[in-house]
Amino acid sequence: MANDPLFIVMAIACIGVLIILLIGIGGFAKGGDFNRKHANRIMRYRIYAQFVAVLLILAFVFFRRMGGA
Repeated sequence: MANDPLFIVMAIACIGVLIILLIGIGGFAKGGDFNRKHANRIMRYRIYAQFVAVLLILAFVFFRRMGGA
């Protein structure tokens, strides 16, 4: 499974979502000017990244079932 290119792309997308989420949470915790300016944009990026990650997960599951083991 780790040799599957789609799995690697899916894992990278999930890690990307995690990084964006952590940046958003860190900005929220710190507060101040950064949070005021960028909080909504960062969370919007997280939603887009999550959408892509979910599509990649669904594609991975679909192709694993169609292709066999």
